[in-house]
Amino acid sequence: MAASAAGRLEGAVALVTGASRGIGRAVARRYAAEGAHVVAVARTTGALEELDDEIRADGGHPATLVPMDLADFAAIDRLGGALFERHGRLDVLVGNAGQLGTLSPTGHIDPQTWQQVMDINVTANWRLIRSMDVLLRQAPAGRAIFVTSGITGTTLPYWSAYAASKAALEALALTYAAELNKTDVRVNLLDPGVVRTAMRAKAFPGERAEDLTPPEAVTDLFVDLALPSCSHHGERLSV
Repeated sequence: MAASAAGRLEGAVALVTGASRGIGRAVARRYAAEGAHVVAVARTTGALEELDDEIRADGGHPATLVPMDLADFAAIDRLGGALFERHGRLDVLVGNAGQLGTLSPTGHIDPQTWQQVMDINVTANWRLIRSMDVLLRQAPAGRAIFVTSGITGTTLPYWSAYAASKAALEALALTYAAELNKTDVRVNLLDPGVVRTAMRAKAFPGERAEDLTPPEAVTDLFVDLALPSCSHHGERLSV
């Protein structure tokens, strides 16, 4: 993935959660190739270091690596403070990290599993909003993108934890967007569709991975929604 000559995100500070693999990793690489300084958040240090190696090989700016469990909500607050001290703003927030949980009859889901799904898919994104809102407002054109799922448009048995969490995320993001109508910040939801990821493989183990869309193929819309020229706001878009 060679660096883009256009550099459409040149100089932007972009925070991407779940950046160590799948869609998050592809978006982080693409943003860096477009000239952004990527703040990559994920739990696995080794995978983040591999991402940074790839970004450097692509010719992008070295990333800031943040090994962090998003269920550590106080750490999200500390990250917001650190970004304020270092950059004074945040141009792009991508809330991508997600937990599938267990595909199980609703009454059989372990309470701890349910809580983990809600913590990562909903509460962590609220804590990100809470910590990064002031930084997005300090940017000339702050952009927030939250990754959702087609599961919210259908009803499938055994998907209750994941479906409920994504429905809650959509309500959270759209409400936040409505609160920012009179600002220059733009907030949108993005459904990437069926993509070749570890989560997809866990949910549908019988699928052939080579038949699915690779994560790199869905990054164009992530770039479009991150641009200062983006006019979308309070929308749910699909790749």
